[in-house]
Amino acid sequence: MATPSAAFEALMNGVTSWDIPKDSVPCELLLIGEASFPIMVNDVGQVLIAASTYGRGRMVVASHEDFFLESQLFVFLVNAVGWLRSSPELAIGVHSSLAPLVKILESCGIEAKIEPEVNDSLGVYCIDAYNETMTDKLVQFVKRGGGLLIGGEAWDWEPQNDDDDDRVLFAFPGNLVTSVAGVYFTDNKADTSFFKVSKKMPKIPILVRCDDDLSEDRDELLRGIIDLDITNSDCFPSQLLVHGSLAFPVGLDTYHGCVIAAARYGRGRVVVTGHKVLFTVGKLGPFLLNAVRWLDGGRRGKIVVQTELRTLSGLLAVGGIDTSIEPHLTRDASVYCFEPTSDVGIKELQEFVAEGGGLFVGTQAWWWAFKNPGVSPLARFPGNLLLNAFGISITSQSLNPGPFHIPKAGKRIYHFRSTLAEFQMIMGRKRGNVEKGWLAKLGPDGATFLQIPAEEVPAYMSVHRLLRKLMSRYRLPVATRENPIINDCCRGAMLSLATGLANSGSDLSLLIPEIEDAYSSRYLRPSPSPITVKVNCNNPGTRYCWMSTGLYVPGRQVIEVSLPASAVSADLKIQIGCHTDDLSRASKLFRGPLVINRCCLDKPTKSVSCLWGGLLYIIVPQHSKLGSVPFIVKGAVRAPFYKLGETSKEVWKRRLLEYPGPWGELATKNIILTVPTANLRTLENPEPLLRLWDEMMQAVAKLGGESFPLRLPQRIVADVQISVGWMHAGYPIMCHLESVQELISEKLIRTKGLWGLVHELGRNQQRQEWEFPPHSTEATCNLWCVYVHETVLGIPRSRANIALWPPVREKRVRIYLSKGPSVKNWNAWTALETYLQLQEAFGWEPFIRLFTEYRNHTISSPTDNVDKMNLWVKMFSQKVQKNLAPFFEAWGWPIQKEVATSLASLPEWKENIMKLYILTQMPRLT
Repeated sequence: MATPSAAFEALMNGVTSWDIPKDSVPCELLLIGEASFPIMVNDVGQVLIAASTYGRGRMVVASHEDFFLESQLFVFLVNAVGWLRSSPELAIGVHSSLAPLVKILESCGIEAKIEPEVNDSLGVYCIDAYNETMTDKLVQFVKRGGGLLIGGEAWDWEPQNDDDDDRVLFAFPGNLVTSVAGVYFTDNKADTSFFKVSKKMPKIPILVRCDDDLSEDRDELLRGIIDLDITNSDCFPSQLLVHGSLAFPVGLDTYHGCVIAAARYGRGRVVVTGHKVLFTVGKLGPFLLNAVRWLDGGRRGKIVVQTELRTLSGLLAVGGIDTSIEPHLTRDASVYCFEPTSDVGIKELQEFVAEGGGLFVGTQAWWWAFKNPGVSPLARFPGNLLLNAFGISITSQSLNPGPFHIPKAGKRIYHFRSTLAEFQMIMGRKRGNVEKGWLAKLGPDGATFLQIPAEEVPAYMSVHRLLRKLMSRYRLPVATRENPIINDCCRGAMLSLATGLANSGSDLSLLIPEIEDAYSSRYLRPSPSPITVKVNCNNPGTRYCWMSTGLYVPGRQVIEVSLPASAVSADLKIQIGCHTDDLSRASKLFRGPLVINRCCLDKPTKSVSCLWGGLLYIIVPQHSKLGSVPFIVKGAVRAPFYKLGETSKEVWKRRLLEYPGPWGELATKNIILTVPTANLRTLENPEPLLRLWDEMMQAVAKLGGESFPLRLPQRIVADVQISVGWMHAGYPIMCHLESVQELISEKLIRTKGLWGLVHELGRNQQRQEWEFPPHSTEATCNLWCVYVHETVLGIPRSRANIALWPPVREKRVRIYLSKGPSVKNWNAWTALETYLQLQEAFGWEPFIRLFTEYRNHTISSPTDNVDKMNLWVKMFSQKVQKNLAPFFEAWGWPIQKEVATSLASLPEWKENIMKLYILTQMPRLT
């Protein structure tokens, strides 16, 4: 099938003017399909003629039938018929409503004849858009390979029946045909004062406002619903990007993050939830019933539920909806409820919707994104290959479990396209505003939208073109700690949009910053010759890892990376930047919200850039055994890098003097510290510091039952701004710049300790098998703090943290008991006390042995808190050969009767300190 740009050239070959009938008032066309493209656009951006493909066929759509009856347009009409006809031998049929077209074509040497109905002997059929009896036949004619020339206007159309859904977009006869290919007649009158004949395909308007809104559909979906509560669903749904003109959000969080969305497409309808678990949430039962009924559209047809989602079938049955559980979509289905997987039949499902089917989709993309770093889920995730065309995409950002609020009747709702259109107006007029929070949402949404492959998809290309135009017209804001930028404003939105544009491959010269900074290419001159670095691409771990290159990429610098052909298929990725935190929800920005760029190294030579610059990494997939791989990099500079046991003191001093990269790294086999070069220059000899770090990491590994040296090093990265807290765990662990000094000072670590960073290392050691969230989340990680400070740094727990001073500990226990011991109050320091009492009685060895067993999966662990807590009681009791059930009962743990009975045969723990607390506790006042 020809690309839209090639098709446009064929349709416009020899066309020099648009001589349309003066007395005919056309309507505006709305284009939403990935295959649809504009041909004639007036000077205010309204589309009057468009084309598209569907199935094996093609169609050309005009916004007034008189366009086909105007002899002055014969050049275009000849081109159109030629493009629509798959073979010159096939006949051209013309409906009687367009009878004069026969003579126009014949005058140009093209044989045509009047045909009252479309039939398979024809190659092209020409008809107006008002015929109500032939719509199904026309759709199937195109689908099988026919060409359709259809025209009409809808602004004065009135339905001939009393159908409830008599809106132009969904009931106008022409739309019942053309909408399957993503082209709609609207009730907007089009301006006919000026038309430009475009040499290149014109752009599609970002937004087409028409009288048909989608509030009726939203009302039907939300009838009787107060909110969408998934609080106890034990899932983190993906955030949905709602970008289609006929798509709309249904459930939102306080940041306008969307968890459920719906859309019209063609004759059909789609509802998407950000996780398949939402199909099983009992509280959502009324909404699920509404959704299926809306998707069915009153047909009372067959509801098919994918076999893996049989729980949904039960919820629907409660509401009186019978379903058929099937492994795949069936031909007689009216609604199909499923989770898209890698083998999803994309074309089949899209045609199912286009021709009237209802699709109910539940899936999340964040896990897929985690498993595929450097690959955008907007471009490759199976669910998005299906759903992008409907104007709803599933992002890698997760949302906290609700409740989510529903849009209020009559109140404006955030939508990507409408907000982008308003942003364009504000930037042009330098005045105006939108609803609170919309611009903060627009920036990251725009950056996400730019990840959808747009080549030869005019509906997406038009957004790219608009954003490039805006970014080239206005200077790029620069956010710093001294001059932060408010996120929810045009400047904040521009930061995110600029990052998205840069990462999508747009010309970086368009993005001119307001001020130059020390990380820009003006100050960092790339090496004049290529730099070759050898990178260890072995990864014995169970997740991807970053491998440092010792190189830094200046901001807005395009680099070229070459690698051996043998490594091209090894699933390697490249990453510019180490500051991975997403600040999209921050109120103020000290830097851009997203400042890294990742992409696949799937070619022998790859060009890549990052607007903000950053250290250069190779991302290696799990279980890789590629060995040492040479990479040739053009356009980078060297950055200070010290590796314990490999870098001499003299080499380190020379690197600090000669390597201009503004960030550098200190590395051992077990830990890598990423900090500004300015801080590294205070460190003449990193060896004592890193040996201390290795001692601490060995202690971390020992308590967690992990082998040492570690299979992969942990990473700690300092940043001017992070997404949450003073520090947070993860890969990498993130901390603020204020923590750098304690991070790289052996003296400070030995004298004052390092509670915060060891806390985060402990968080990375936590395992869901023995964690009881949310109660123990901020508690068990502190076991590593106590262990490291006492066994490595020689700092007792009472001095390591004031919260562990004995009088403070005792007071905390007594306050807890005075309220009546209960797990709901068992959190943080109170929860830690439970574990510390056990450690002080039995030492560290039981913890080490137990954590080792959990890590090695020798214990079959349940998933809910009560069962996990009882297993812990049982296992720890066995390790110390004491009955600990009374101890944990004193703490308010939900000890099961069978567990207490099974432990009764073990010796009593006579030294149980909780006995003393209970005996000496003052009676509670009643």
